[in-house]
Amino acid sequence: MRAVLADDDVLLREGLAGLLEQAGIEVVGKAGDADTAVALVGRTAPDIAILDVRMPPDRTAGLTAAETIRSRHPGTGVLVLSAHVAVEHALQLLSAEGGVGYLLKNRVTDVASFVEAVQRVAAGGSVVDPDLVRELVNARRRVDPLAPLSPREREVLALMAEGRSNAGIAQQLWLAEGTVEKHVRSILAKLELPETEGDHRRVLAVVRYLEAR
Repeated sequence: MRAVLADDDVLLREGLAGLLEQAGIEVVGKAGDADTAVALVGRTAPDIAILDVRMPPDRTAGLTAAETIRSRHPGTGVLVLSAHVAVEHALQLLSAEGGVGYLLKNRVTDVASFVEAVQRVAAGGSVVDPDLVRELVNARRRVDPLAPLSPREREVLALMAEGRSNAGIAQQLWLAEGTVEKHVRSILAKLELPETEGDHRRVLAVVRYLEAR
């Protein structure tokens, strides 16, 4: 396996190189900035590029370099290292298919796990830092797409998700069918589901409900 390393911290870069070489991974290039890293990947065609997020010329240059490498050299895996969790940056990178990873730098201290992550990304797999996973879960909990709905509207939507008609919902909740129709209209409005020719608003509301569970 062959790797390119990019980090503006010389000590960390050399330390990573030593860890990889001890694990039998050949380091074919080292860089201290994003542009050099991209150029090295183009010249050496490594199995993986390991990049720090923050490198010259700006705070997210490593991420930009990672996206460029994925675009120009899809056969090269990209593993980004960051000093802290940056959800937006991570999602931008991880939206690509296979051969990508995002790890916090403190994971490097667990040598065996770090080397395993490198090998997995180089083989076309994906690696996501556990802290990022927790942050994503917490972010999802903080943003409830059903928050605008009243308790009764949530009940109606839950029964819609079971496939019940307005008449069936009315019977289940002991409501007039006209009242259920008003609740359904309110749900669609609060979930901002515009009426279109191609999509059934009721189905979209159910999908939104299922995604939020």
